[in-house]
Amino acid sequence: MRYMFLIYSQETTESLTPEEMANVYSGHAAVLDEAAAKRILLGAERLRPTASATTVRVDSGKALVTDGPFAETKEQLAGYYILECAHLDEAMEWAKRIPTACRGGGGCIEIRPIDDLPKRA
Repeated sequence: MRYMFLIYSQETTESLTPEEMANVYSGHAAVLDEAAAKRILLGAERLRPTASATTVRVDSGKALVTDGPFAETKEQLAGYYILECAHLDEAMEWAKRIPTACRGGGGCIEIRPIDDLPKRA
């Protein structure tokens, strides 16, 4: 089963020292390297800050476009991993290893199974 790991964290890193930031980056690299070595890594990307977001809503066929994220929240969607896991328990074990996962209120990981789209003719 493919799972998407939605990584939520605080956008501002002003409270982190350069050493702490380096630890976060090396932590992500270690998880991604191991997942790649096990051939379960299907994708991973870091997202740009929410200030670069554009939100599109459609009402009665008309698009309303606004700058910024869908919602104002304490934590923002910072990136994602896509891993092929045997089951949810395995996915949860991987999520625990992601360095921004709910440590000291710094973020959390939402795990979502990915459905296959119907095949198109």
